Amino acid sequence: MQKFTNHPPRKKSWLARLSQKLQHGDRLWQTLIISMSLLVVGVILAIGGLLWRESAGSRLQFGWGFLSPLGESSWNPVSNSFKAWSFIYGTLITSWVAIAIAVPLSLGIAIFLAELCPAWLRTPLGLMVELLAAIPSVVYGLWGIFVFLPAVVVPTGTLLEETLGAIPGLQVLLAGPVSLNGSSRLAAGMILAIMILPTIAAVSRDVLLAIPPSQREASLALGATRWETIWRVLLPYGFSGILGAVILGLGRALGETMAVTMVIGNSIEGSYSLLRPGYTLSSVIANEFAEAVSPLHTQALVEIALILFVMTLVLNGVARALVWNVSRRNPQEVRA
Repeated sequence: MQKFTNHPPRKKSWLARLSQKLQHGDRLWQTLIISMSLLVVGVILAIGGLLWRESAGSRLQFGWGFLSPLGESSWNPVSNSFKAWSFIYGTLITSWVAIAIAVPLSLGIAIFLAELCPAWLRTPLGLMVELLAAIPSVVYGLWGIFVFLPAVVVPTGTLLEETLGAIPGLQVLLAGPVSLNGSSRLAAGMILAIMILPTIAAVSRDVLLAIPPSQREASLALGATRWETIWRVLLPYGFSGILGAVILGLGRALGETMAVTMVIGNSIEGSYSLLRPGYTLSSVIANEFAEAVSPLHTQALVEIALILFVMTLVLNGVARALVWNVSRRNPQEVRA
């Protein structure tokens, strides 16, 4: 009869124990991913906290009046009088001009690339559109100063002033004259339109490609034309994602600095006209932060940065939620 003896288990060396723990790749991977995600959240909170803390003096001094369009709009570092409404207005109006120009062009490009473009042309044309996003903003600014402003902005501004500027409701918005070099809010908006076009076009194209082929086939089987399928089926189906692409483009337009600073004219005059020079939130920070004449001046500029930070954060969050919403509704059948 075989006799069994109980031997005490051998203790594993520290190297063996470490090797055993490292074999659980999922746990290690999950820990790494969670840590990186928390790091991103921590960086965002740290930036927001820094801007809030460094702008405390300006917030206490001016309160909500810092943002108000009511009363006298002034930005005078000599007398420590600061109001940001004219910069907020400049940011909003140039961004909306950019969106008004870029959205139709971007949707046209996205529809062509996703639905109408020949297969051999789709990849090189898509790469060329996306290449626009890789061009540095200072290059856009230089091109705008020497080519775009005299050739496009000045004639366009003159035409708008002479035609639509006579309409009573648009007299304030299109009051002239256009500056000789073309520097204006209109110039900034048109340059921004070119810069955000690849973002909106690329995301919209991906949204259209994510729509199941069955939607197209069902529409065509019912007798719809190619254009009716695009207009009445695909665009409504992908509306949330396309809207998210537009908001992503708007977020970039709000925060763009260098190109806008080079073509907007950098003027603190209180005009509301698109055809006059102005400032945006980002351009006033770029121009004045290094030369702030007092602590309150610096704190006012930091508060402007806080406003811009909150605006872009909210817009990007909304855009991501909308893109996720359209992706969630799609079934597993996805067009390649």
